[in-house]
Amino acid sequence: MIIHTRQIMGMPVIIKTVGSESDAAQKAFDYFTRIDARYSTYKPSSEISRINAGLPKSKWSDEMRQVLKLCEQTKRQTNGYFDIAHNGQLDPSGLVKGWAIKNAADILLGLGLKNFYVEAGGDIQTHGLNSKGEPWRIGIRNPFDRRQVVKVVAVSGLGVATSGTYIRGQHIYNPLKPNQPLTGVASLTVIGPNIYEADRFATAAFAMGKTGISFIDSINGLEGYMIDTNGVATLTTGFNKYVI
Repeated sequence: MIIHTRQIMGMPVIIKTVGSESDAAQKAFDYFTRIDARYSTYKPSSEISRINAGLPKSKWSDEMRQVLKLCEQTKRQTNGYFDIAHNGQLDPSGLVKGWAIKNAADILLGLGLKNFYVEAGGDIQTHGLNSKGEPWRIGIRNPFDRRQVVKVVAVSGLGVATSGTYIRGQHIYNPLKPNQPLTGVASLTVIGPNIYEADRFATAAFAMGKTGISFIDSINGLEGYMIDTNGVATLTTGFNKYVI
């Protein structure tokens, strides 16, 4: 297995590949770099920053229009708990990361890779098997002690996303109560058919507080594992089928 790591989008991006490859990983990294250049709210030159500064809609790229349409769709599907508008600015990063990971994985698939793992900031897309010929093993960390792993799941062809405030602080908020800190949930991990679905719904479910795990349980194809701020875990009905 070959492990490639780059710092892109303000986070570590890791690509693990099994078997021979040429420059496939570099093409995926190039894609992440392009996405960062377009969607980073920290770069004044990015398209999203220029939109927030008043760029007319007629000058928006087709890709940006598509992403913002996906954000609006997610807002409807989550009853407003996923909302990229905050303080008069747009920040689609809650959707873009998972969307970009999935697209990067599709690039690797298109280049002929069959067994690989793509991770950006703890959100993961798997495909095929690891170097031992087994499903990819992913650890869920203890939000109160990141050195500990509380569960290990085995997945192939699925996405795994974790939302929480224990690493980046209060970067997620409840759009329905934007001035109220999220205090009930320490972390929420979602397994989905791909990382795009897992990531966007994990973000929204975390914003819902303790009811978020029930929301995940209600969506076909998603499973979740929530740890509240008291250290109590709650999981969806089918989550245990992935646990080793």
